[in-house]
Amino acid sequence: MSLFWIVIRELAEIEAMAASKKVITREEWEKKLNDVKIRKEDMNKLVMNFLVTEGYVEAAEKFQMESGTEHIDLATITDRMAVKKAVQSGNVEDAIEKVNDLNPEILDTNPQLFFHLQQQRLIELIRNGKVEEALEFAQEELAPRGEENQSFLEDLERTVALLAFEDVSNCPIGELLDISQRLKTASEVNAAILTSQSHEKDPKLPSLLKMLIWAQKELDEKAAYPHINDLSKAVLEDPAI
Repeated sequence: MSLFWIVIRELAEIEAMAASKKVITREEWEKKLNDVKIRKEDMNKLVMNFLVTEGYVEAAEKFQMESGTEHIDLATITDRMAVKKAVQSGNVEDAIEKVNDLNPEILDTNPQLFFHLQQQRLIELIRNGKVEEALEFAQEELAPRGEENQSFLEDLERTVALLAFEDVSNCPIGELLDISQRLKTASEVNAAILTSQSHEKDPKLPSLLKMLIWAQKELDEKAAYPHINDLSKAVLEDPAI
């Protein structure tokens, strides 16, 4: 992210200037870009970090071979993605079994995650119209945990309240049955597995791009310079003077 560091450096250089904006031509800006040296190995690690964290197994395998980056056990990515997919499809019991096969300590040491998985199981029972089974599951599996934690109890009460509505699509808490709720739980499980495997739970690349956008906005107040407006193309556009 050489452009990011150039923007930061320009911010420092322009900070003490008068209110009038400094104009930086494309030629000057590109020269500054060329002066910043980024190691190819670091860029490769950044790409591999994204592929591993997001679970792109085939792409990670191919990139590892072509770039020569350090060896990563790609089988762990496949296993993690199987857990994530199980939650996203509503098969929470299978997801819990897969997590325990990977590492039983993940759920043993993370009561909040385990509760959220159990809550998702309850939501799936309600979604499928299994009212009696849902009530029994809530009472036997979730209620004891709710007694130990106020936030768990509030989540449990909110979930069980779905049973009070005939048309859950129009009820105030209907979002619990949305796919977004599954995705939220799946993301939480994915992050916990990554942490247990000593990986970062979020990829670095999106954060760097957010920092680039922030830095450009900060510099906009002090200078006119070539922008990257479309991050997908990364094309420099001439400054607006």
